[in-house]
Amino acid sequence: MVLHPPGCGRVGHRRTQIKDLEALVETPQGISQGLEAFPGPNGAESIRPGPYPEWVTAPRILVIQPDESDPVGPLGEWCTAAGAELDIRLPPADELPAGLDGYQGLICLGGGMNAEDDSAHPWLKSVRDLLAAGAHSGLPTLGICLGAQLLAVATGGRVEQGTKGPEVGAHLIAKKDAAWTDPLFADLPLMPDVMHFHGDEISRLPVNAVLLASAPRYPNQAFRLGRCAYGVQFHIETTAELVQSWAADEPDMAATAKPGAFDASTLNQIHQDLADTWQPFAERFVRLAGGALEPATPAPRNTLPLA
Repeated sequence: MVLHPPGCGRVGHRRTQIKDLEALVETPQGISQGLEAFPGPNGAESIRPGPYPEWVTAPRILVIQPDESDPVGPLGEWCTAAGAELDIRLPPADELPAGLDGYQGLICLGGGMNAEDDSAHPWLKSVRDLLAAGAHSGLPTLGICLGAQLLAVATGGRVEQGTKGPEVGAHLIAKKDAAWTDPLFADLPLMPDVMHFHGDEISRLPVNAVLLASAPRYPNQAFRLGRCAYGVQFHIETTAELVQSWAADEPDMAATAKPGAFDASTLNQIHQDLADTWQPFAERFVRLAGGALEPATPAPRNTLPLA
């Protein structure tokens, strides 16, 4: 499945996007968003959020959906509204690409299986290979819940059954110091709302991973590898109805949540809070994939000092 940016298909999308931005750039809204015009190819103007003068692109993002029960949901809407084209693959029904040529970003969603459950889901190895390739090549990459666990395992981390039981329902996480200078996490609040629904934990981060957010029960809530590969041990793509369906399918896990956690009014409010926080995050990821947002400064490697 391919999702295009709203209002236009592949043909002529860049032309339409540029025309719309040209109309916006001189308005108060455009000025408030920091839009600037820069010389583009052959003398044409390129309009991008300042201060980056890259040529306007519609980044093509591969979205791997490991489980029918966890679609891209609002996250897909936020990404396409920000200008991305999404190529959504649901294995094993949809064949996964052999590589990442032609993509400017990679997202892997959640699922009910274990990150190394290859005997029941042999295609998981291909997912891990793609995540490792994205991380190692500097492709903007985002793993969500199971996707974060797959990314961790693919790059040398460890995932195990959670020693403190399932983490289920709406919670707050806390940003770490490194998050305040990260291009995706810097503008998040100190303690952003997230939605949890997992029993496994990332018990060990990959070597040289940068921890960006933590929580009391399981500390490895968000991390970055290299300059632009991210894993988050929570959900930002859900709807109230989807979480209620998970609770109905997994009553033992749901029973560990706070009383009233799956009431419609509670879930509707938390998902409004999630949208307020994580839609701008998704927009920043699209800008990162499109080249309009500078990746993070590389973290220093853990090496011994020279004598």
